[in-house]
Amino acid sequence: MSKGELPESGWRGSREVWLEAAHDLLIDSGVESVTIQSLSKRLKLARTSFYWHFVDRQSLLTALADRWASRTSDGLIAACKAFAETESEAMLNVISCFLGDKAFDSALEFAIRSWAQSDPQIMARLHHEDQVRIEALVQMFHRWGHSGVDAETRARTVYLAQIGYISMRVQEPLAVRMSRIPSYVQIYTGIAPPAREIARFHAQHDFLPEVTEPR
Repeated sequence: MSKGELPESGWRGSREVWLEAAHDLLIDSGVESVTIQSLSKRLKLARTSFYWHFVDRQSLLTALADRWASRTSDGLIAACKAFAETESEAMLNVISCFLGDKAFDSALEFAIRSWAQSDPQIMARLHHEDQVRIEALVQMFHRWGHSGVDAETRARTVYLAQIGYISMRVQEPLAVRMSRIPSYVQIYTGIAPPAREIARFHAQHDFLPEVTEPR
């Protein structure tokens, strides 16, 4: 619901409206900006309305952390478990979840990692989610015949590279990112993805590669 659509009076918002506003503030300005006063001003609602949905600011922050886990870890774990006919396709499933924010909310991930630098509890939860995600990747590699240190190293390489993209706030044209994906898949799995898998991957992301005309 946009600000212009908010009722003029007699409405206290909803838990989701308050949480969505907190989500946006966290991403835009950091956790220090997520206060009851700033949210009520943003939503044009009385501060007392907040307490219909949350006990206090800390309960809101806990809900934000829960939202982060569901909007990041859940998508990655699902991608690791997704059906694939080949190991290269399985890896494309994982890479796919990092393109766009539907399966993995990269902006929220960055905001949480920044928040964790000043909050030991969030840092502890972040470390927990990191391990859960890496373990999901390890299990995926196990299903494709990798074991021991080999599976763990591949999983960590995939994960740390993707988190590096987010932490460094890498901005690159989609065409550049897409051009590198076959090489990423081969590096991560040791298998070059066939052209049909790359074509399907492109189609899933509405990407049309440029065709170079022969001279």
